[in-house]
Formats: sequence, C-alpha cells, structure tokens
Amino acid sequence: MIREFIKKIRLKKSPVEYWREEGAVIGNNCEIYQNVSFGSEPYLVEIGNHVRINSGVQFVTHDGGVWVLRLSEKYKNIDLFGKIVIGNNVHIGTNAIILPGVTIGNNCIIGCGAIVTKNVFENSVVAGVPARKIESIEEYFFKHKSDFDYTKHMNYSKKKEYLIEKYDKNTD
Repeated sequence: MIREFIKKIRLKKSPVEYWREEGAVIGNNCEIYQNVSFGSEPYLVEIGNHVRINSGVQFVTHDGGVWVLRLSEKYKNIDLFGKIVIGNNVHIGTNAIILPGVTIGNNCIIGCGAIVTKNVFENSVVAGVPARKIESIEEYFFKHKSDFDYTKHMNYSKKKEYLIEKYDKNTD
C-alpha cells in the first residue's frame, strides 16, 4: 500500500522521470500523462524525442494469451514478449493500446482508442480497432489547414474568449 502511494506521488511529480527510472528509454521533450501504463516490462519500451502520450494509453509488452498454453507440462513456463519502439514527433491519443513488437515510425498520429497491432510507417495517421492508416500527415495537414486556431500560447482567459466567440458565431 505504501509502495502504491509512493508510486502515485512520483508519477504526479514527473511521469517521464518515473518511467525512465523504471527502465523505459524516453527521449527529450516528451509529455506523458500520469495514468499511462507501461505494463510489467517498462524496460521494453523505447520512446523517441518530442512524443506526447495522452491519458489511458497502455503499452502491452507481453502476450497474455500464452496462459492457455501453460496447461501443458511442456509449456508451463513460457512467456511471449515484444519490444515497443516509438519514433520521434509522435502523438498517441487517449486510451490507445500499443501491443507487443510494434514499432511506430517518426511523425505519426495514433488516434484515440486505437489498438495498434502492427507497425506504423512514418508520416502516418492511424485509428480504429485494429488501427489502420487513414491518411498521411501531409493529408491531415491540408485537410485541417483552414481550421487551425493559433491559440497554443494564449493564456486561459484569452483562449476561452476566442473560442467562445468563434463557436458562438458558427452556431447562428
């Protein structure tokens, strides 16, 4: 119980540092939300630079299905693991699940709730269950280019005012 309490405090203070101390390789300029799960083998997860991992994301580094095979005396001690590698400049959306052995290339977006069962090529946007490519990063950019709001560095009040005005106008 005390161990879990200490873990929560460490995760709240700095999720990136916590997971590094647990063995995950994490690059620079990464943002990892507190309730991300690196599973029981965080040392099998490698993350590049400038990666954001949203709430509820799960990295699954082992295949629990071998449980069924362990009934046999011959296989009673087997496990099945796979390293997960995330490239640079990647966004992983809320509640996505990344399965063992998956590599996600550079410049990718993983949609919310996606279950990534296979490698994701660089410059891709993937979503769904199982995750599949829906467009390239370039297509994503051009599709949304006219919708972008330049609010990233606005303070809370100014951003709120801007968004309320924008969306109140669009509902008339």
